[in-house]
Amino acid sequence: MPAEPDALGGRPPDGRTDRMPRTGRTLRTGRLRGRPLVASLVGLAVAISGCAATSSATSPSAASPAAAGQTATRPAAEQPATPPAEQSAPQTPAGQVPALPTPDAAIPTDPSQLARSLTTTTAQLRRAVDEWVRDGDPGKGQPPEPVVLLALHQQRIYRYLVRNPKVASRTYTRLPKALAGPAKDNVTAGRNLRSLVRPISGAAKFRVQPPEPADALLGHFRRAERRFGVEWEVLAAVMFVETKFGRVRSPSHTGAKGPMQFMPGTWAAYGMGGDIQDTRDALLAAANYLHASGAPRDYRRALYAYNHSQAYVDAVLLHARQIKQDIRNYYAYYSWQVFVVTTRGDRRLTGP
Repeated sequence: MPAEPDALGGRPPDGRTDRMPRTGRTLRTGRLRGRPLVASLVGLAVAISGCAATSSATSPSAASPAAAGQTATRPAAEQPATPPAEQSAPQTPAGQVPALPTPDAAIPTDPSQLARSLTTTTAQLRRAVDEWVRDGDPGKGQPPEPVVLLALHQQRIYRYLVRNPKVASRTYTRLPKALAGPAKDNVTAGRNLRSLVRPISGAAKFRVQPPEPADALLGHFRRAERRFGVEWEVLAAVMFVETKFGRVRSPSHTGAKGPMQFMPGTWAAYGMGGDIQDTRDALLAAANYLHASGAPRDYRRALYAYNHSQAYVDAVLLHARQIKQDIRNYYAYYSWQVFVVTTRGDRRLTGP
């Protein structure tokens, strides 16, 4: 079930529908009406699963995701669905390194400025990821501050484009050719995931925690690929959409559990005796289930078995394609945060 089209919900791997919020971190948005759906497609979903809407923040600190079970009464609010015109950021003098964006930096609304901001942010993010992989240790700890802040800003730009399709179309034509395709993929994936979301209109609890280190997860993905033949990029895209790489840890209303959101019955058949909450075991089980459902021969069929939604299938494959084209996109997606869509705007549950 997707984590971040922004509202928690979706369908767990046995095709059953899950539309209720998880428990753990309190979100107050007003009176509860009906049953909330997916919250985080918990990223871009697109990203909205990640990924998909816009985000905001309060502090420029590097990485301060909520610990499991931590309760917050009012996560940071996103920009309104139709934000007022904002001034563009000042131009950076030639040769000077652009300053890092603050978590709540204004997102431009003009297509030309949006294209410029996305181009600059993506280039900076790729350099920051290169430095992290080369000089840091993605196998231990969380991303450094430049990666965290730039990934969040990139995610927020995409979330704005997801919510504003006409602006998005005008922005694509102003992007460099090398970025226009990936931008369309991210926005399309986010829009697909957001279509599965019903905004939350009342109080809800979500349990979130920091994910395992990026390269530790990468090792799990590749181990599962070797064992079952399911491409690691597809497994990564599924985990990204389901729980933002394990950040969302609350069980669903129907009982789907763990970082890959398995129903107990499905787990009994494909979990191979492992722990449903253990990341390595969950990824092996997901690869086992996808293989049994048709992967790698037919990923569309396998992913549809995982979640009975063509929009979900398309979003996962678009994200997987981006990771295949440039592994830096994996590290960028890994650094995207968890958002929830409410009737009063988007709320970010993790990050700076």
